[in-house]
Amino acid sequence: MINWKLATGIFITVGLTCCGPKNNSDNAEKEGSVETVLPTEEAEVRTETLRTIDFEHELVSNGRISAQQIAELQFVSTSAGNVPVKIFVKNGDRVAAGTAIAMLDTFQLSNGYLQAEDNLQKAYLELQDVLIGQGHSLADSASIPEDVLKLANIRSGYNNAKIQYDLAKYNLDNATLRTPIAGTVANLFSKPYCAIDASEPFCTIISEGQPEVDFRILENEMPLIKTGDKVKVQSYASPDIESAGSIAGINPSVDKDGTVRVKAYVQPHAKIFNGMNVRISVFRSLGKQWVVPKTAVVLRTGKQVVFAYKDGKAAWNYVDTGLENATHYTITSKSLQEGDEIIINGNEHLADGTTVKLMED
Repeated sequence: MINWKLATGIFITVGLTCCGPKNNSDNAEKEGSVETVLPTEEAEVRTETLRTIDFEHELVSNGRISAQQIAELQFVSTSAGNVPVKIFVKNGDRVAAGTAIAMLDTFQLSNGYLQAEDNLQKAYLELQDVLIGQGHSLADSASIPEDVLKLANIRSGYNNAKIQYDLAKYNLDNATLRTPIAGTVANLFSKPYCAIDASEPFCTIISEGQPEVDFRILENEMPLIKTGDKVKVQSYASPDIESAGSIAGINPSVDKDGTVRVKAYVQPHAKIFNGMNVRISVFRSLGKQWVVPKTAVVLRTGKQVVFAYKDGKAAWNYVDTGLENATHYTITSKSLQEGDEIIINGNEHLADGTTVKLMED
């Protein structure tokens, strides 16, 4: 026979064993669902009135400064022996257009010019003899048929002599190197009486007008800028060195990397040099919008929240952020209203309904 008392005891024991863990699981799940615990002390906060204002979007990029006009100067003749015997300037000097920079040794150039001049005179006499032999005279060159005069020039060697003479005169005239533009002397490393490398510029003249900055933006950022937008450039070496300007042109072509080249002109600055790497900020007004400091937006349960100050308590409001600059976001919200006091500092550990007090200025 079945011992009913024993069986009943076993069923009761099993029932208790099954029910015990279930109660513990329910308690743990309930405790885990508490996402935010209200602090026991009042939090000090700073607020700002939510207003619709003009939002200035900021787009940041990297670029390089360059002068609008640069002249790389080279001597036209650097044959053997033609070394600079005099250098009149040094790096950093400011020069006007036409200023003499350096002068070559002209001994060989002068001899070459004299020889070319002598050869030209001989060719001229030979040309006269050829024309006289055909019954013409140079004194009446207008009456000489064009084909006859052309043939006489070739036979006498006059054309070739004239070419050589012009070249020798050009080389001699350009033995003194002069700058075609006003600016500052740079990259001058040659020494007097030393041979120079004909493949390299003797020096560079950098104009002192408005410098330009060349930078790139992403293809999807093109709608955010336009010609005339304000820019600010800052030196990476010294962030306190900055200059303002505006966008001068946008290249209407996207390169293989998906970027677009942009050029801006900025105001001259004594410590902004040609070739300097800079940080560029492009600013553009995007009209009236709700704008809040970035410190006002915090994350709660994985969503963006802005706390509003109402009757001594913090009330959270879900928001969606839009565009941004270095310090602010544009936002939209279904619960916030124009004129609400939003908490911009002291909101790191706030929860909905936390008692708060305003900071004293």
